Amino acid sequence: MESNLFWYIWNHTKKQQIWILTIILLSMPIYFISLDLPKQIVNGPITGEGFEHPDATARFLTIAFDLPQFLGGGHIELFSGFELNRMGYLVALSMAFLALVCINGAFKFYINTYKGRLGERMLRRLRYDLVDRVMRFPLTHFRRVKAPEVATMIKDEVEPMGGFIGDAFVQPVFLGGQAVTALAFILVQNFWLGMIAFGVVAIQAYIIPRLRRRLLVLSKQRQITARALAGRVGEIVDGVSEIHLNDASNRERADISSRLGEIFFIRYELYQRKFAVKWLNNFLAQLTPFMFYLIGGYFALRGSLDIGQLVAVIGAYKDLPSPIKELIDWDQQRLDVQVKYSQVIEQFCPDNMLDPKLQLPPEGPVPHIEGPLALAGVGVIDDTGARLLENTSLTIQPHERVAAIGPINSGAEAVAEVLARLMPPSTGRVTINGAPLEELPEAFTGRRIGYIGPDSYFPHASVRDVLLYGLRHVPVRGQSQEDQPREPTDRLLAEAAASGNTTMDVNADWIDYEGAGLSGPEDLMPRFMDVLMMADLHADMFDLGLRSVIDPQASPEIMHRALEARSHLRRMVSEPPLNQLVEVFDPERYNNQATIAENLLFGTALTDTFATPNLPTNAYMRKVLREESLEDRLTDMGREIAETVTDLFAGLPPDHPFFEQLSLMSAEEIPDYKAILARLASGGEISADDRAKLLKLAFGYIEPRHRLGLMDGQLRDRLVEARKAFRAHLPAGLEGLVAFYDPDVYNVASNLLDNVLFGRIAYGIADGPRRVREAMRSVFAELGMEHAVIEAGLNFNVGSGGKRLTAPQRQKLALARVLMKRVEFLIVNRALSALDSRNYAEIVERILAASREDPHRPFGLFWVLNNPDLSPRFERILKFDQGRLISDSATAGEEIGRETARKTAMAQ
Repeated sequence: MESNLFWYIWNHTKKQQIWILTIILLSMPIYFISLDLPKQIVNGPITGEGFEHPDATARFLTIAFDLPQFLGGGHIELFSGFELNRMGYLVALSMAFLALVCINGAFKFYINTYKGRLGERMLRRLRYDLVDRVMRFPLTHFRRVKAPEVATMIKDEVEPMGGFIGDAFVQPVFLGGQAVTALAFILVQNFWLGMIAFGVVAIQAYIIPRLRRRLLVLSKQRQITARALAGRVGEIVDGVSEIHLNDASNRERADISSRLGEIFFIRYELYQRKFAVKWLNNFLAQLTPFMFYLIGGYFALRGSLDIGQLVAVIGAYKDLPSPIKELIDWDQQRLDVQVKYSQVIEQFCPDNMLDPKLQLPPEGPVPHIEGPLALAGVGVIDDTGARLLENTSLTIQPHERVAAIGPINSGAEAVAEVLARLMPPSTGRVTINGAPLEELPEAFTGRRIGYIGPDSYFPHASVRDVLLYGLRHVPVRGQSQEDQPREPTDRLLAEAAASGNTTMDVNADWIDYEGAGLSGPEDLMPRFMDVLMMADLHADMFDLGLRSVIDPQASPEIMHRALEARSHLRRMVSEPPLNQLVEVFDPERYNNQATIAENLLFGTALTDTFATPNLPTNAYMRKVLREESLEDRLTDMGREIAETVTDLFAGLPPDHPFFEQLSLMSAEEIPDYKAILARLASGGEISADDRAKLLKLAFGYIEPRHRLGLMDGQLRDRLVEARKAFRAHLPAGLEGLVAFYDPDVYNVASNLLDNVLFGRIAYGIADGPRRVREAMRSVFAELGMEHAVIEAGLNFNVGSGGKRLTAPQRQKLALARVLMKRVEFLIVNRALSALDSRNYAEIVERILAASREDPHRPFGLFWVLNNPDLSPRFERILKFDQGRLISDSATAGEEIGRETARKTAMAQ
């Protein structure tokens, strides 16, 4: 990128700059005439010059000019104008002045709007260029930079440049043109007044920029310290668990306080100097009118300057300080922005950046891996100087399955990263198909080679999007029907082209079906099932699907099937041996396995209004309880619960395991409830807050779980009646805030598991939840709904970085993502470490089988094993130690590999 911001702007906007500069030059004569009109109005119709007689007239809008002597001289009149009396002439000149004001305003509006759009386009281009460069950084560079700092530079530090980019060439010409025009007008009126104005302007232009040099240094310091603060905050967010585990929160607070203090003093000095310069600038601006009044008044009294000229001079100077001040501000902004631009560019110009040509979309079919992957004398030294791999030479055939074993950091990991192009070799050469690896385009390495390491990162997206990430290379079809843009696509793409951004439509279908061995979208689900089985994610996706809330518009079919499953499951749990495991929801009966709050609401709250924690204070719920004569009864129940719990648990420490079984009250709440009981025992009136806290205890009560003997048949019946009243008399403003349970209706606010179960699992029955889940699985299998449930699980959002998944699920999902794109050579570098040995071995077996039997195209393997005992299952074993390849041996699987290679060659 250009190191000079002005060259960067000019190279990309020269046509637009020339156009807007032309418009500015065309506006200057209009501006000059608007300065001269006040003098004509004062000297003409107002003071009476030229109207000495009552019937005197003057010509308005005469168009005439004198030819120069070298053209023969003479006077040419194109239009004689209009003959007007004194009043008519005053009105005509005033209306002309108003018209010029409007024309000048139109010029300013057009110029400001045009340069604003120009600035925003260039800011968009600059941010795009910076992100583009981030994606071409050498991967080793990311070990030395912090992600929040890079994001801050792109988001915040270039933001001021957007406002300046539009002004870079326009502002000095526009403001300078206005200032020069005003100075020229003053000089024409009176030479000495013009020299006074010019002298003050010269002093301002000389002194102010020099006083502001210290501001540049302070601005640079503020920028660097703010960037460092952003990086430090990012570290705190990423490492917050370590902070808590090590009781380091106070140390982090002290560090942040110190950094904020440094920024405070920099900004305070910046404010002091900025306003000192502003005061001086304003003083000089006010000094000139004083001299105009004094010296101009003297000239007027002497008769060498008429009143109209003095008024015109003062009016012209009134407009002069603003452009001069803005020009000085522009120069300050120019220096400030250039410093910021230079600093940003320094951070985005590391050595050994990836050639942009290697990331271009391929013009034709991407070649396959036909030749060997070869390392010739490869050595690897990291950025700290540690030698990770000694002089190593190695050749791996395209469909060979190789196991690499050795202790941690033995050198096998470095080979895996070199083959995946994650780490450049310090010495030696790596080739694939005989071509140097560093010269191969990413379209080849990204589609033909797969890599999974010990850590994987996922964007904030659904499981489906994570699995498809490796198939989205370039748009391959028209616009996706699932994700329509909010604006016309052609408008968005046209603006992208004008801003120098890519014109590839993000809303198009990017999935490379052909590369994945699929004929179209209809083949995606079978492929999902295959890779989920290979990665042992099938059961996980089934569970995620059960816990997912189904979108009724996106999946209407699964809702109908879920009602069928509900009916089947209800028949199963109504008969032995499952009849004691589940108590289903029935609008006419109290559900003993649910809380009192759940029985009263009998539905799922769609907003916080009827959320369980808010029910004790909800006005409508309290109204229903009073009308049904239940408020006092439930308050007394809450009092009995409080008395029992405080008596039983008062002497126990807060970390006692008994509190884990107590869902009604936490250890920290016991003192509050003791105080409430003491106030009630003294005969005091119960407050609204105390009543709400006691109702909270009652609302959370479940008789089979808590077993305090507080429920009887009469209370159950009254609660069912209150439930019906709550639903029947729900006010209009609260309708639609609860999705009520209905045996024949799918509850769109509940997850799939709750909809199919439509009840609560009984407490106190050994292994009850597992047996119910197995029964549900059998129902789904019988109805052929397993794929539908897993499809719902594919819509589960994994969270930022996949943090909503467990560590084993994240690692298996990373493997499934690589398998999804059907690579031709898979590199596994100490991955799946969170799995137990049995699960790990099963996945290794599945991947080996798939690599040999894949009907689309068998693939090769380079697997750095966590368990060396599995190495005999591969065709070849490489043993590393202390950065060296110490042995290379074939196994019994070598013959299998040869046979696979022979079959592959015959098929081709």
